Amino acid sequence: MSNHVYKKLELTGTSAASIEDAVNSALARAAKTVRDLRWFEVEEIRGDIEDGKVGHWQVSLKVGFKLDE
Repeated sequence: MSNHVYKKLELTGTSAASIEDAVNSALARAAKTVRDLRWFEVEEIRGDIEDGKVGHWQVSLKVGFKLDE
């Protein structure tokens, strides 16, 4: 097994529906341009308020991916 090098990038996904949808939105968008995504860490969860209710969820993530050899 060879040694690998990884890099992390920061993303923020949003969703009116749920925290999980916000995470999936960010990961799906990153997967379009970044190869070999390996893991994510939720850094922060926040949202905006509309008429006394959650308007949108905002989830900040760090996403790890393997650098090409």
